[in-house]
Amino acid sequence: MTRKPTKKPRHPKVKAKAKAAADLPGRDEIMAFVAANPGMAGKREIARHFGITGGARIYLKKVLREMAEDGLIEKRQKRLIRAGDLPPVLVVTVVGRDADGELLAEPGNWNEDEQGAPPKILLLPERHKAPGRATGLGDRALVRITGDAPGAEAKHAARIIKPLERQAASVLGILRIGGGRTFLEPIDRRQRELDIDTSDLKEASDGDLVAVSLTGRSGRYGTSRARITRRIGAMHSEMAISEIALHTHGIPHSFPTSVIEAAEKAVPATRAGRDDWRDLPLITIDPQDAKDHDDAVHAAPDPDPANPGGHIVTVAIADVAYYVRPGEPLDREAHLRGNSVYFPDRVIPMLPEQLSNGLCSLKEGEDRPAMAVRMVFDAKGNKKSHRFHRITMRSAVKLSYSEAQAAIDGKPVEAVSEAVLDTILKPLWAAYDSLCKARKAREPLDLDLPERKIRLKDDGTVDDVYTPERLEAHRLIEEFMIQANVAAAETLEKASVPLLYRVHDASSPEKLEALKEFLSTIGIRLSAPGGLRPAMFNAILHKVQDRPDAELVNQVVLRSQAQAEYAPENIGHFGLNLRRYAHFTSPIRRYADLIVHRGLIRALKLGDDGLPDGMEGKLEAIGADVSATERRAMLAERDTVDRLIALWLADQVGARFTGRISGVVKSGLFVRLDDSGADGFVPASTIGDDYYHYDESSHSMSGRTTGETFSLGDRVEVRLVEAAPYAGSLRFELLSEGHYHKRKSGGERSHSGRRKHKPRSGTAGRDRKSKGRRR
Repeated sequence: MTRKPTKKPRHPKVKAKAKAAADLPGRDEIMAFVAANPGMAGKREIARHFGITGGARIYLKKVLREMAEDGLIEKRQKRLIRAGDLPPVLVVTVVGRDADGELLAEPGNWNEDEQGAPPKILLLPERHKAPGRATGLGDRALVRITGDAPGAEAKHAARIIKPLERQAASVLGILRIGGGRTFLEPIDRRQRELDIDTSDLKEASDGDLVAVSLTGRSGRYGTSRARITRRIGAMHSEMAISEIALHTHGIPHSFPTSVIEAAEKAVPATRAGRDDWRDLPLITIDPQDAKDHDDAVHAAPDPDPANPGGHIVTVAIADVAYYVRPGEPLDREAHLRGNSVYFPDRVIPMLPEQLSNGLCSLKEGEDRPAMAVRMVFDAKGNKKSHRFHRITMRSAVKLSYSEAQAAIDGKPVEAVSEAVLDTILKPLWAAYDSLCKARKAREPLDLDLPERKIRLKDDGTVDDVYTPERLEAHRLIEEFMIQANVAAAETLEKASVPLLYRVHDASSPEKLEALKEFLSTIGIRLSAPGGLRPAMFNAILHKVQDRPDAELVNQVVLRSQAQAEYAPENIGHFGLNLRRYAHFTSPIRRYADLIVHRGLIRALKLGDDGLPDGMEGKLEAIGADVSATERRAMLAERDTVDRLIALWLADQVGARFTGRISGVVKSGLFVRLDDSGADGFVPASTIGDDYYHYDESSHSMSGRTTGETFSLGDRVEVRLVEAAPYAGSLRFELLSEGHYHKRKSGGERSHSGRRKHKPRSGTAGRDRKSKGRRR
């Protein structure tokens, strides 16, 4: 009989380990606990929750490591979360709105190459809004994740803890290669140089403009490191200069794939449900280089014997609402951009070119859908009635402003036949003449501010800076568009359909007081009997129209005005002197106009693509968004012009220019040049040998010893000392002599015409000068 071998008894420690392993929670239990405690669950918390003590902690550590290796959990700041989950508190960037108008954000620190597409986060309405501007598109904020988001548009929901300052996603600068280093010289002078990873320079060369992303630091206290993400090009071109503005102001300029696909799938609108107005000879009048034509006009005498001398004016506007439906990718991107941005050689469009320059553009001889308003005016230009229609139209003629003006002035224009002149242009001008009578009686603010334009060479560099002539053709189209916008606001008000008004408040008391002080220095008294009206400002502008400081006075009056914006609450439009006003005439390039179009479609029952129900509570946020993107575009356009002019003048350092003092501050004088309209700065420390005291009330700077004074509006001659194209800044040296309120002995005139003061000796003079400046 064979005896069975007996099992050797286990050591007590082995039994304890086996028991500990058997008592460990499974992966599913650990995952459930981590999910229930996002960002709060570490190894210690898991052990405490499941009662794991002693040697069993070793097995827990091993299980957690295996789960991390298998991609089930991630470690964030000594805490565990499920892979793909977000920490409970994080910084996000607002990137858009959902179909209900609520803000959508993305994690601010997200690596798409490693982590895939960033998850969308729904920002719940703020319970207690902090004073100041509300969070909007492009803003950053610290948020707390509250759970999963309802619906399919966002994965997470969160509440804002604290709004944060905006921060660029990448850094823009000039690549420098030499001296054994490859580094970035940032465009923003407040940023430090960055060492560049040379493994992939994206074919960039020394002196190229590039975009980089930060990757870390060289050593514990070393220079920040970065890698090039995109080569933009050589710095001498307009493309590079405008790219700086796009980057600096955070303007989106690449359409997402979903938006491009939606635009490519768009097909021409049918004539179903539309009035056929293709036989009406509507024409477009636009800038010479315009590619998107969103408005067309027509006018004819009113045949109604009850309206002698009256006119019927028709304004047709591209029907963008047909192609861009609420809540769809095209609509969300248009909302994010807010408007098109115009640079000297290109446009950053609100809509993809397939629509903006294609299906939506009112091209000559092609059928296009449009929203049209037919307005009846009496002989004095007062509107008697109007009515909106959804139509199919065909533009009869495409003209530029200069062509239309030349034709009406009797000059031959190839594009204008005698029939076009007699049957289309002359009736337009006749109607405009009557509208001018009503405009004159209304007395809107009539500022005369020449606009700088830049003419580029074929290589994208500046050829010339000029001020185009303002033609009567410009004013005609402007007045017709104003009347169409008023008609849109009136129709929506009458139908009680929510809309975005274009509102312009009167000047604030503080701005009016500053204007009064300035005008008093040039001998003009500002008074407002019976309340503030645009006519009061017009009277001032009329007084100075033949004076050499007329342009300066126009600029100062402009600065005294409030900024126009979009809002669902109507306060009127002060500048135009209108009780109600809404933008309707440019939906290809302004999102606010698209909202108004949808309102008209809904109010007049012109289709199923009108303004959705429930928009009343969302228009305030939309108005704030598009007002902000409008200001952003204006700043980007202005910065680009400033940088291009600085680049153009960079090879003229040492040259003399004439100009006018356009601003006076404690630190010096701003001077605007006559020829180019370029603005530059004269530091106070470079104005002669005297100490110059700033007088805020008279907008002037006077020498303490000599009484030599430089005032706002003075004509001066300057020498260009420095041009900084990347910053868009110019520094001048003042060559002209100021005017004198008093004189003291102690100097003789130099041959240049400036007072040559005796040099101070010792340190006493320097100390006196420096202490005076600190005061």
